[in-house]
Amino acid sequence: MGFVAETGSGHVLMMDGAPDAAKPENGGQNLAARPMETVLAGTGGCTAYDVVLILKRGRHKVERCSVKLTSERAEKDPKVFTKIHMHFTVAGKGIPAAAVERAVALSHETYCSASIMLAKTAEITTSFELVET
Repeated sequence: MGFVAETGSGHVLMMDGAPDAAKPENGGQNLAARPMETVLAGTGGCTAYDVVLILKRGRHKVERCSVKLTSERAEKDPKVFTKIHMHFTVAGKGIPAAAVERAVALSHETYCSASIMLAKTAEITTSFELVET
């Protein structure tokens, strides 16, 4: 159940399934991220990119940005995401909280294709914290 994906930009991404104790022949070897984990990670990267770009365009001095995603999935197949929470940590000098709030909202309402797509099945919530450097 290990897979290698080559992206449109020519990069390689490894994926694997979870081990299946009951039927080992159907499971993975836990050697890489699960495919649905990569969907979530890609969404985090997409929205973090937007947030940083929006803040930089507003001439804010962003030094770091991270986003931690937590999620819930449906119990039955297809096990789509039903809830996703994104917690942003933005570090920089003198960045107003209102600017971060606006950047996160713009990402989710207008720019982040991944989170807008996932919002079709999942309730997406956000929070953030500012770290003054």
